[in-house]
Amino acid sequence: MSDCLFCKIVAGEIPAKLVAESDAALAFYDIAPQAPVHVLVIPKVHVTDINEIDGDHPVMDDLIALVQSVVTEEGIKDAGYRLVVNVGVDGQQTVPHLHIHVLGGRRMTWPPG
Repeated sequence: MSDCLFCKIVAGEIPAKLVAESDAALAFYDIAPQAPVHVLVIPKVHVTDINEIDGDHPVMDDLIALVQSVVTEEGIKDAGYRLVVNVGVDGQQTVPHLHIHVLGGRRMTWPPG
């Protein structure tokens, strides 16, 4: 998708501070971090949101595998972390490209919002 911010990051048209990468997914630091560790994990193919994922979809396998790599790399695997997937306007999804927020490095509070 030519006007998608995250697609432009995948294409290398917009710089991002990369954390990890696989054949199918990319992880980079959020530009407005909400925790000491705030990484976004995205599929390299354009998927608008999780509503486009039906059943056993390989995109989710790729994203979760990269999340596991990120939490290990960032040193938050054993301390605990939060994964957030926002969907739609009311869910506060600001970029219409599926992404998982990996938040950690501090104690999370509840309720989240």
